[in-house]
Amino acid sequence: VQLQAYGGGLVQAGGSLRLSCEASGRTFSTFSMGWFRQAPGKEREFVASMRWSGGRTYYADSVKGRFTISRDSARNTVYLQMNSLKPEDTAVYYCAADRFPTSRWYLENEYDYWGQGTLVTVSS
Repeated sequence: VQLQAYGGGLVQAGGSLRLSCEASGRTFSTFSMGWFRQAPGKEREFVASMRWSGGRTYYADSVKGRFTISRDSARNTVYLQMNSLKPEDTAVYYCAADRFPTSRWYLENEYDYWGQGTLVTVSS
């Protein structure tokens, strides 16, 4: 399994970015996909997740109403649309895949595969 995350960059506060995570190596229909982030000097934290098959989405309180996770099955790609960005959103963003989804979708150790990370910098 390979996860390739891209789409990060430098953006001003209030701006938008869309991150993409291309997944390959197997069928992901039973997986959950997640986005996490790690800010400088901080631990990695949950951002958003969803079942590949669709249905409910989950968000950290800090991004609820601003970020949207979605997927395009035809492209085997998961997206994170980030709007109204704030300087505190600055971090390396990682996509992750969970082979056996549970109710602990917010825990880093639930996820089996990780992408390499893409840096998002939000200037004030």
